[in-house]
Amino acid sequence: MESYEIIWKTVLPELENSNSISPITYRTFIKDLIPVDVKGKTLVLMTKSAIFAETAAGRIKPDIIKAFKKLALPVENFEVFVGVSREEYLQHHVDIVETPPIETLELNPDYTFDNFVVGNSNRYLFAASKAVAENPGNTYNPLFIYGASGLGKTHMMHAIANYVKKAQPRKKVLYATCEKFMTDLIQNIRSGKAYTPENKDIRNRYRNVDVLIIDDVQALAKGRSSQEEFFNTFNELYGLNKQIILSADCEPKDIELLDERLKTRFDGGLKAQVLPPDIETKIAIVQKKGELKKQIIGLDVATYIAENSDDNVRSLEGMLNKVIFSSKLHELPITLELAQDALSSSVQPEVKEAITTSKVIETVCSYYNVKKSDLLSKKRNKEFAEARQICAYLMTELMSIPLVTIGQALGGKNYATVIHSRDKITELIRISDRHATEINDLKNLILKK
Repeated sequence: MESYEIIWKTVLPELENSNSISPITYRTFIKDLIPVDVKGKTLVLMTKSAIFAETAAGRIKPDIIKAFKKLALPVENFEVFVGVSREEYLQHHVDIVETPPIETLELNPDYTFDNFVVGNSNRYLFAASKAVAENPGNTYNPLFIYGASGLGKTHMMHAIANYVKKAQPRKKVLYATCEKFMTDLIQNIRSGKAYTPENKDIRNRYRNVDVLIIDDVQALAKGRSSQEEFFNTFNELYGLNKQIILSADCEPKDIELLDERLKTRFDGGLKAQVLPPDIETKIAIVQKKGELKKQIIGLDVATYIAENSDDNVRSLEGMLNKVIFSSKLHELPITLELAQDALSSSVQPEVKEAITTSKVIETVCSYYNVKKSDLLSKKRNKEFAEARQICAYLMTELMSIPLVTIGQALGGKNYATVIHSRDKITELIRISDRHATEINDLKNLILKK
């Protein structure tokens, strides 16, 4: 069943039982309306009679809109098409539907400058991003944002895009992940439509913009063709004074396997690092997130969550969501007692000791009885290699640090090696009870559970 059919099936009982709609009106004008499409937040309904269409779209329209809102459905409006089949509707509309000139990933409307909590760890990033958004192409170009996962890089990139689209609606803004850019390139090559006059040309898509925003640009290191295409795209946009904004988990110079000419260009603008938030900023973030979710989070609850979370925003929001869910489930207000109960499985009563790469390495070496010098060496013996991979996995799971930092801590391994190690241990945990138990033991030792 299509989404538009599910929506209409959900709303029909509400309309049938509405006090403002008589049974005769429901049976005559509403019951036989057929959903055929959804366009954005507008549901398209079909009827065979023009009179029925006029009635549905006129006299009883407020009642239908009211039902949408009451049921919190993802549509806000509807229109009625007069016809006998969905095929007829498609034939009438296939040629008039406008295709967006730019394919962009959906922007989160909540990711704005106003909703970004500014602290000592991100003040520089905020100021730089605001300056770029207010004067794209003429301030800092490119703007290169870097830092560990979960600290607000994506929020800031969405904020820039949302600001430009609102302040200068005529400017073409494209936000995409680096993986999306690479996927588009691969699909164009495979389809044989790359660089054709059609509007599916990747060059048209990514170069016909005023502001290009690419997230997680370190993924470019995976492919030579992608680097070549991005290099040419970068040069063309830069030469036209178009704004380029990039993000990565580390500085350009630390991205393994990335062409030096790309590193040079990424370094040519302004680099802004985002660091883990301090306790005051974390408390403010919890309260701001609560405000956006229409929840009042007291200072005691916000402090409790902040003190017992990891050093990233995603961890904070995940814990807050648990507390809000518990509040709704038990129909109780959010108090410190409720928060403590909701988070009892993920919060340790003991004072948490800071986790470092050295601590992870020492714990793994002790557990498997291997020498630190062997673990950090280039030896490929199974016992050393697996212990090294487990260290990489634990660091990615328990610490908010760039992958390149993890590689350096493990004897100078590159970005790709860390990714491979993490993924391999993740798979071993899934298929091997022994490995799952050992990894859990190690986590408990490191966290001192």
